[in-house]
Amino acid sequence: MKTFTFERATTPAQAAAAVAARPGARFVAGGTNLLDLMKLEIETPPHLVDVTGLGLDRIERTPDGGVRVGALVRNTDLASDRHIRRDYAVLSRALLAGASGQLRNMATTAGNLLQRTRCPYFYDTNMACNKRNPGSGCSAIGGISRQHAVVGASDACIATHPSDMAVALRLLDAKVETVKADGAQRVIPIADFHRLPGNTPHIETDLQPGELITGVTLPRPLGGTQVYRKVRDRASYAFALVSVAAVVQRDGTGRAAFGGVAHKPWRVEAAEAAMAKGSAAVANRVFADARPTHDNAFKLQLAERTLAAVLAESRS
Repeated sequence: MKTFTFERATTPAQAAAAVAARPGARFVAGGTNLLDLMKLEIETPPHLVDVTGLGLDRIERTPDGGVRVGALVRNTDLASDRHIRRDYAVLSRALLAGASGQLRNMATTAGNLLQRTRCPYFYDTNMACNKRNPGSGCSAIGGISRQHAVVGASDACIATHPSDMAVALRLLDAKVETVKADGAQRVIPIADFHRLPGNTPHIETDLQPGELITGVTLPRPLGGTQVYRKVRDRASYAFALVSVAAVVQRDGTGRAAFGGVAHKPWRVEAAEAAMAKGSAAVANRVFADARPTHDNAFKLQLAERTLAAVLAESRS
């Protein structure tokens, strides 16, 4: 780990300004991803700004009947909150599927959204990776790509986003609240928060330099049966090959979002009109533009079968 300087922020605006003022600076809270990347010298921030003292750790009801989740709410606390478990069960289930108890006790809501890919070529500094070193190439293309994206990828990157929580938030149409370095606030729909790789896979979100996530808001509860199902190589503590978050109403209509298949949580709203027709009808539209590799073409069938299992569970 390379040397760095450190400070504790006292307000969100101060934190944003401090990071914006130092190129390469990073916010740190739970540190469950960032510190690992620093130890491997994948991330080498010259300055860290501790945001754990900003009071962004509350779960509150909103006037419109939704919920606001502070950026520093720990994953354990969010998953166990009684309102989340009752009204947004898919979010609770996704969080519980996401990591060990020890990690959930430290990981924060904002940090979960900002996780970096677990692509092995990204983690191996001897390999070319456009996400880690822009312009160097993508070793996953033509390499071992079983875990990689089947849709939404580009000629520059085929990595997937690792978060389970983000898939549930995409299903729920969450919004991300932020503060910029000049103190201005804005709200980013979760659909626009994560970016597709294009020619700039190192730019992973819509955040501007120094922009700090302060919270995530959930709209009024959707009702229906909410399910999160994660398929992985081992029973626990593994990232998804494919995951499905879904809400199904009594008449068979509903929503579905997919994880483990793209550079961001993947949802195609137009495909949801086919929910009552079954999983194949939905999957055919969701993955109409898929470009799988030889190693991961199985994900297309796996995604359809996982959705079928989710629909069957919702009706049982």
